[in-house]
Amino acid sequence: QVQLVESGGGLVQAGGSLRLSCAASEITFSNYAMGWFRLAPGKEREFVAAIRWSDSSTYYAGSVKGRFTISRDNAQNTVYLQMSSLKPEDTAVYYCALDRWGRGAAGARAYNYWGQGTRVTVSS
Repeated sequence: QVQLVESGGGLVQAGGSLRLSCAASEITFSNYAMGWFRLAPGKEREFVAAIRWSDSSTYYAGSVKGRFTISRDNAQNTVYLQMSSLKPEDTAVYYCALDRWGRGAAGARAYNYWGQGTRVTVSS
């Protein structure tokens, strides 16, 4: 069973940076995609970014493009989300997800496995 473990959340001031990590284990397929979603109080789950393992193609939500960078470490089966110029509206629980078919889509339904989430709080 695939397991995803996020880390790196915390409290940061507006304008600051954080890097989230998501380590995947028990991966038995080669072409997959990993993504980040977030859930803020009173809002619906929102796509943040995704990366395809096959060609490292990346995808971003408009609200984070230019501020967040998704990357991967093949050897560690780990995906990272570097978040810069953070804003209070970035406050949310961030979830890592894996799409075993490698689509890297923005829709949550495309993802088969989810982590437990890591909380990010951006103070103004």
